[in-house]
Amino acid sequence: MDADEKRSEAYPLRRRDVARALLRDRGGLLVVAGLGSCAWDITAAGDDPLNFPLWGAMGGAPAIGLGLALARPDRRVLVITGDGEMLMGLGSLATIAIKAPRNLAVVVFDNERYGETGMQQTHTAHGADLPGVAKASGFPVTGQAGDQGGLDAAIPVILEAPGPVFFNIKVRAEDLDFVLPPKEGVILKQRFRQALLGET
Repeated sequence: MDADEKRSEAYPLRRRDVARALLRDRGGLLVVAGLGSCAWDITAAGDDPLNFPLWGAMGGAPAIGLGLALARPDRRVLVITGDGEMLMGLGSLATIAIKAPRNLAVVVFDNERYGETGMQQTHTAHGADLPGVAKASGFPVTGQAGDQGGLDAAIPVILEAPGPVFFNIKVRAEDLDFVLPPKEGVILKQRFRQALLGET
């Protein structure tokens, strides 16, 4: 393993700590999480009916978040996805920027790895600049955090700034225990819908 491959294993921020910090005082925040690790991260922070974790649709979390933000402009929507997923769905950033929902924030947990297929390096390990792509796409608020001070400064922007907001958070590459949300998509859909809309 060369120095570049080891670098992300030494990043100070740990993904589950970041998830807990983002969701600590969530109130009525609507959360969409990409498949795999991000879904487990938000579940480890506390399963909630206003969580919508994906069990598939790699790269689709930002687009789902966009639809939700447009449908419910009265609610803050947070998308948490991984760097590998974001690289698969870069086109969604341009669409989000054009539609410009002020209530949407997209956060990437960037460990520079494809965590679901063997921890192979992603393009971000070789210099791909996700905040730069978001900014060039037209996001008015973009940023990156790589340590606790940066995360502390980023959280109020992510949760409160008029959007769309894009933040890339460098997190340690590590294997973690699974903390699984419900596995049935219908159950996840129905409980989210009921929590958001009430009995219908």
